[in-house]
Amino acid sequence: MRNTLLIAKREYLEQIRGRAFRISTVLLPVVFAALLGAAFLTNHHSGAGKHIAIAADNPALASDVRRQLLDQKEPSFTVDVVSPATAQDRAALLKQVQAKTIDGLLSLQTPLAGRITATYTSQSAGDFITTRLEDALNSGLLNERLTAAGMKQAEAEAMLKNVSIETLQVDKQGKAAKSNGAASLYKGMIMAFLLTMTTLLYGLDMARSIIEEKSSRIFEVMLAVARPDDLLAGKLIGVGAVGLTQIAIWVAGAAVLFGSALAAPLLTGDFDLHFTWVEGLVFPLYFVLGFFLYSAFFSGLAATCETAQELQMYMPLAAAPVWLSFGIIPLLLEDPNSAFSIAASFFPPTAPFIMMLRMGLQMPPFWQFAVSIALMVLSIWGVLWLSSRLYRVGILMYGKRATLPELVRWLRYS
Repeated sequence: MRNTLLIAKREYLEQIRGRAFRISTVLLPVVFAALLGAAFLTNHHSGAGKHIAIAADNPALASDVRRQLLDQKEPSFTVDVVSPATAQDRAALLKQVQAKTIDGLLSLQTPLAGRITATYTSQSAGDFITTRLEDALNSGLLNERLTAAGMKQAEAEAMLKNVSIETLQVDKQGKAAKSNGAASLYKGMIMAFLLTMTTLLYGLDMARSIIEEKSSRIFEVMLAVARPDDLLAGKLIGVGAVGLTQIAIWVAGAAVLFGSALAAPLLTGDFDLHFTWVEGLVFPLYFVLGFFLYSAFFSGLAATCETAQELQMYMPLAAAPVWLSFGIIPLLLEDPNSAFSIAASFFPPTAPFIMMLRMGLQMPPFWQFAVSIALMVLSIWGVLWLSSRLYRVGILMYGKRATLPELVRWLRYS
């Protein structure tokens, strides 16, 4: 035990004092916050500042569509109307689109009585303002038909006025409280990304450390005073403590930020972002379990490799659970308590990511946490049993490719 703690202390201090730890501690949250902010602003201000033209046969409809677009708070449009538009007018506007004088052309035509065809032309294949154009066109068309049927303009506008829906969430006591779906989703994504990325990064860092020490033959010296099991356990504890330290720094920094006036818009109003004590307890627990699972797996894998380049070939194995978890996100958003979502919560490689997302959307029952954690502990025990045996032989094996029959022999040797 003493040797294990000494090795853990060495690993911890060596990484804590390193430049990479300081840079990643500051840079990772900044990059992550920048990505979230960019995604939010891109979605919120999609189409802002667009200059478009409307060419229509019906002047009243074109004016209604223009008014609907300009009434939107975000984004702000510049809208020109050419109506009634001739073929020459449409051709001239298309040339302006080609010359980038305007960003797009909305063409409205009525080839048949009562039927309208609409096309939007722009230079970008990824112009995503068509949804807003469709909403404005349908509202303008309905407004025109209502007024044509004899309804007053004010009554038609009142009928077309949007109604916002307030979302409520029922708790276990049956009480309905105000819920913010966007904030809950962002909270779940933040926890899931931080946990998954740190777990994978430190697991791979553990594997790279083994490759470096194996290449430098430092293991031959360390094995003179410690057993292979003590070396593996010490490295796991030391690197895991580094990860917990980094997360603690991030949590403390987030607490200071959320307690300041800068975070007031996040903690009040339409975007209410709060973390419960349950999430504060479960998050580090899943980090420890996820770290030990991935680190144990990659430690055994690294012991079978000769060089860092050979280890690099196995990197897709690390990303596979993350890709699988990303594929499950649409199912989680639709129903976080579906059979598939629960099964993904119980599957050890994806359990940390999925459980963080489910907590952000809807708190799972206690028994599901218990089953998920128990399955992860059993998986960690099994992976550690296998990896420790590969580690005992592999760290001293040089110049021999670790084929499947060779790995079976290693297990027998140990």
